[in-house]
Amino acid sequence: MLSSMPWSTSTLSRPENPSSTQVEGSSMTSPTVVLVHGAFADASSWSGVIAELQAADVNVSAPPNQLRGIPTDAAYLTSFVNQLGGPTILVGHSYGGALITQSGTDSHEVVGLVFVAAFAPEADEKLADINARYPDVPLSSAQRTLTYPTGDGTSGTEVLIDHASFHDAFCADVPVERARVMAQTQRPVAVDAFTSVVTGIPAWHSLPSWAIVAAADHAIHPDAERDMAKRAGAEVVELDASHAVAVSQPERVAEVILQAVQGTSSA
Repeated sequence: MLSSMPWSTSTLSRPENPSSTQVEGSSMTSPTVVLVHGAFADASSWSGVIAELQAADVNVSAPPNQLRGIPTDAAYLTSFVNQLGGPTILVGHSYGGALITQSGTDSHEVVGLVFVAAFAPEADEKLADINARYPDVPLSSAQRTLTYPTGDGTSGTEVLIDHASFHDAFCADVPVERARVMAQTQRPVAVDAFTSVVTGIPAWHSLPSWAIVAAADHAIHPDAERDMAKRAGAEVVELDASHAVAVSQPERVAEVILQAVQGTSSA
């Protein structure tokens, strides 16, 4: 999904005072919010949330997620955050939760984490193994496999959601017409994303965390989200929403992010 703050590798520069946004009604300054999309999506899934945060005068960015595996994707995210040059809250949806768990440790700029219908793995814990501990969800049977060139002369395997199943498996509370567009623009995710692991101490062990549990999630079992949020010691908000909660309820998602902003702002 495309960020609402376009940039290119030739024009990206360190913004002036990236953490100087005033928290409404106070003299405190707030961190930049970085939104990380998950599998079968792109950064445009955050469009409604971005609009809400911008209306609250919060600095926000939504970089692309390569969806190739935790080591590669987290390294990119960490580099992006470090170049912003200021306190940052990482917000991860779905697979993006694993990336903020890694980058929150790897970057000293990160001051808080928000998990949105997301994985929050322990060190060396595969996402596939987390899924296996819970009852099957509709997404499991809706995935289709593709191959892609890895650049070293071999091929990798990636998956996408069958278009006919996309609405139910990913975004059942989104209008059908919008779900059709989301299905056509979804980005496949490499199988390596679910078999690679977070290394070192996961960031949620030491950083303040918030979590949104999507109670009607058909992609990650809601009990898995509840258990990971509890393990992370996160402040939890549960919404009656599909996996695409940032699309269907952007105002509520933004509310939780703003709580994180308030909770991590400095005088």
